[in-house]
Amino acid sequence: MIIGTAGHVDHGKTTLVRALTGVDTDRLPEEKARGISIALGYAYCPLPDGTTLGYVDVPGHERFLPTMVSGATGIDFALLVVAADDGVMPQTREHLDIMRLLGVHRGAVALTKIDAVDGARRAAVRGEIAALAAGTALHDMPVFDVCAPTGAGLAPLREHLERAAMAAARPTRGGHFRLAVDRSFTLGGIGTVVTGTVHSGQLAVGDAVVVAPAGLASRVRSIHAQDRPSSVAAAGQRCALNLAGLARDAVGRGDWIVAPAAQIATTRIDARCTLLPGAGRLLRSGSAVHVHLGAAHVLGRIAFIDAEPAATVGAVPREPDAGNLVQLILQQAIGAWQGDRFIVRDAAGARTLAGGRVLDPFAPARNRRTGERRAVLAALEAGEPATQLARLLAHAPGGLDLRRFALASNVLDVHGLLAEREVRRIRTGGEDHAVAQAQWQALLDAAQRSLQGFHRDQPDEPGVDRTRLKRMAFGGLSPVLYAALLDDALASGRVRAAGPWLHLPGHRVAPSGEEQALLQRVLSRLAPGDFDPPWVRELAAQAGTGESLVRAALLRAAQRGEVYQVVRDLFYHPQAIDELALRARQLQAKEGEVRAAAFRDITGLGRKRAIQVLEFFDRIGFLRRIQDRHLVRADTALDPGAIAGLGRSITRVQGSAPGSHG
Repeated sequence: MIIGTAGHVDHGKTTLVRALTGVDTDRLPEEKARGISIALGYAYCPLPDGTTLGYVDVPGHERFLPTMVSGATGIDFALLVVAADDGVMPQTREHLDIMRLLGVHRGAVALTKIDAVDGARRAAVRGEIAALAAGTALHDMPVFDVCAPTGAGLAPLREHLERAAMAAARPTRGGHFRLAVDRSFTLGGIGTVVTGTVHSGQLAVGDAVVVAPAGLASRVRSIHAQDRPSSVAAAGQRCALNLAGLARDAVGRGDWIVAPAAQIATTRIDARCTLLPGAGRLLRSGSAVHVHLGAAHVLGRIAFIDAEPAATVGAVPREPDAGNLVQLILQQAIGAWQGDRFIVRDAAGARTLAGGRVLDPFAPARNRRTGERRAVLAALEAGEPATQLARLLAHAPGGLDLRRFALASNVLDVHGLLAEREVRRIRTGGEDHAVAQAQWQALLDAAQRSLQGFHRDQPDEPGVDRTRLKRMAFGGLSPVLYAALLDDALASGRVRAAGPWLHLPGHRVAPSGEEQALLQRVLSRLAPGDFDPPWVRELAAQAGTGESLVRAALLRAAQRGEVYQVVRDLFYHPQAIDELALRARQLQAKEGEVRAAAFRDITGLGRKRAIQVLEFFDRIGFLRRIQDRHLVRADTALDPGAIAGLGRSITRVQGSAPGSHG
């Protein structure tokens, strides 16, 4: 068990820890000179069962409260220290609030300096303590009268702490290894050493680790757990890790040492946040705040997902997790995982306002207040990962990114959570998604309904291409899921494909026999690799028929996906367009954009024709034009075959003329 002290400056926290353990946690010369704690101090005491009790001694001065919060993160038991002569003071209140907001539910009170007061004063201070803790999870903390310098009252306190430690359930926090770094230093002949509390998982000497959020890789040379050499570091322990290959300034307080599979760096967090009484007057969406999470201390802003908090004193909840849904937007990346506790202080860093629990470290920048988003957050509050997963699948029509879920919730085996669940699993290209079978069927039904509506409104059209159907019905669906959805729809026969066109079974738009014969003569003149095909007048002359007949036949062929119309009276073979699209992608990959001059050079076309092709790509949505440059759109860049259907929906451009290029 890890015990954290709490209390006002000069109430005797360090003296008490020294009396309980024999260790002086004030190690800095300035601490000795000033007689107050400035940095975190650590002491350890062996227990009869062979385990070790750890103490984290925190500074009590208000100037060092960020340091106090760093030490309070990850403790199991609060030891509130109150001097009998002073009684409850400002930092007594704030430290107790911080313990409560961090989810510490077990504790005891040491009433120090009892030799300086009489019995009536002790009773009065006990009343202050009872009033302070009333209504919180720490309301039943026992109070022990002690005088640390003389040793009076220490034995009952020590026995209580040891019984609490031995009775406490051993930490079983699973997941990947995570240690919150609160100190970093170098030792001669050893190298870089970090210390901190292990929040989850287990680590062995020789294991690979990563510094989060920076992502620096390292390896564990040696471990000290609870101040003893060890081959293993485990959840609930205070540990020191000797890390290979890292400079001293590469890691520091606020970083995390994690297993490689647990690496996270985030600047946007959705959370459940409890406000302290009166904080509603100071916090609004957009308010600047200091955020303390793990041992990290960063600046940011808070945005309320639900209603703005009440401004009146007493109109706020008292217990953690009964408060507001918020989003924290941070100025620099930190490591944060679902369930981690945090503290929010005001813009000046002078007052603790709130605290809470991380729900989603991958919070979206937009649409954070939609009903769908609220359903996701409600699912993330549902308890254990298995329950969360079930609810997310039930309320996620767009499927669940299993890799991101496992990372955010620090789950070792997400596959086991899916056992016996009816889901459609899509794993491709390093992505891993799951969609509840009922949701998957609903998506297939939506595809059919969209095609039914299109056929009803456009009965002469052969169908829609893949990209257009996605924009019609599945705008928010990931490209990977959409590709799998169409594969299933086609395999089941619910949707048919004719070239690039998707249509319902039974829908047909076929040319007449006379037109088919004309097209056979005309299309034979459009070579698959020809970047400069004949114009309609040349095709008509070669076929020995009128231009209007050839033009009309080619327009209808374009509707069926047999040719592309780039500009009026200029049609391309599909393979030629696919090749031109490939050249555009190559330019995008090489130069980050597509410009007319470079496209002209890579295709061998003249400048005018190159511009015509680029403007055609803009119209069909393959490219996006920004001033005089073009960019390949994201929803086609991932699918080299997507261009096969993009432009064939542009069948009503027969009246368009070649545009100009600015």
